[in-house]
Amino acid sequence: MSESNSSSGPSPSYKFVDPSGSQRGGLGGLFESTLRRFKTLLHLVMILPLYVLGSGILGLSVAPGVALVGWAYRSSLEWSVWARSWAIGSSVVGAIFLTGVMMIFILPATNRVFMLLLGGGLKPWRGPYYSLEAIRWYIHNGITYMLRYTVLELFTPSPLAHVFYKMMGMRIGQGAVINTTAISDPSLITIGEKVTLGGSVTIVAHYGQGGYLVLAPVEIGDGATIGLKASVMGGAKIGKGAKILPHSVVMPKTVIPDAETWGGVPAQKIDLRSTVAPRDPKGA
Repeated sequence: MSESNSSSGPSPSYKFVDPSGSQRGGLGGLFESTLRRFKTLLHLVMILPLYVLGSGILGLSVAPGVALVGWAYRSSLEWSVWARSWAIGSSVVGAIFLTGVMMIFILPATNRVFMLLLGGGLKPWRGPYYSLEAIRWYIHNGITYMLRYTVLELFTPSPLAHVFYKMMGMRIGQGAVINTTAISDPSLITIGEKVTLGGSVTIVAHYGQGGYLVLAPVEIGDGATIGLKASVMGGAKIGKGAKILPHSVVMPKTVIPDAETWGGVPAQKIDLRSTVAPRDPKGA
């Protein structure tokens, strides 16, 4: 990655474009133009319906658990205090797991409906934050985060987490291990066979640049390993059998060839063959 030298001349000037109009026609163009001219107001106006909708979606997932607790409460009315407390407590814990399972299937179905209404799923794109594409991205990730920030940790790693990500549009090869919940934009992510994502790995298929939102697919080849707490950003392509060391950051648009080892911030190629272990002065 090239670095700028402040002593070589004046800093380059940047022109940030903040369009107030839209190149779309019809109602879509009218909506985008209005959105960009009244950003703050419409942002606030849109948040409330989304929260109401989110409450309804989560409520549908919670309903079976509430019914389970109610059944345990009614069925144990004649029991002793300790037996009844155990029954109700067990039903509450069971309700939490049941809610998670319901969310794993209900949230992707909701995402599919929204994507159809908005004209399709996420695609590679670069443009203003206030646009129809950005709203589609916002909703897709919002639905993903409903599970991520509630009970997804309870199902990670497990086949149920794979089911959720696949239903959200992620392509996952056989034998892949996903030991993280820090995943955004799942429909733009491809993970090959026998890939290992270590604990707390972050994968995001988007980034901000020059005031724009950029959506860029992430591809991780067969047999690759992403170490503990490493981050992979939008547009990155990691080759087959490649290794990313823990805590490394793979920057946007980085291409890592097959079987190479990369590490650091930003991640760079590391030649393990040139690494020589220090000699013990005692000859042990």
